[in-house]
Amino acid sequence: MGFSYSLPLDWEVVDAKPILPVVRQQQTETATSEDEKKGIACAQIALMARYGNPPSIIEAVAIPFSCIGQQFTDKDLASLAGGVASGLKKAFDMPDPVYGAYKLGTHKVWIERANGTLIAHPELKRTVETVCSVLKKGIVCWIALAADQESLHTFEYGAVTLDGEVAPALVPADALQKKP
Repeated sequence: MGFSYSLPLDWEVVDAKPILPVVRQQQTETATSEDEKKGIACAQIALMARYGNPPSIIEAVAIPFSCIGQQFTDKDLASLAGGVASGLKKAFDMPDPVYGAYKLGTHKVWIERANGTLIAHPELKRTVETVCSVLKKGIVCWIALAADQESLHTFEYGAVTLDGEVAPALVPADALQKKP
């Protein structure tokens, strides 16, 4: 798809293939449009990793244009990324999210961060951060469910490559002026 992302070696990479059908079914059941259902069907979990106890989770989700049958541009980024973040709001109560936009090389990037509580397990609280960009071949979004500041820092400062352009960190320090 044209991207890479680096995590420290002490993060455990998780095989997402066994859980993907269940997640797709749950998301499809609550989808509000045919476009959303198509995006869910085309979504590929490129990376899932966890760290710590309580665990923090980082995912990279890619949606290839060839699967959804449509090409998107930077003009579509906010609505596409907002749709991904809305999907998380089906599982997390996230009042007062903050948003930002920035560039990594020539790529525009959208970000949302909120303090979230898992609806099914209110005792589980996480910082939920979604970061998305449009690439030449598709859309990529990274999602962090950070249990602590160290995990959030690891997520944000992971090196990333977008269509061959290298950035030392996924999220620059000034990406969000207001922090929750």
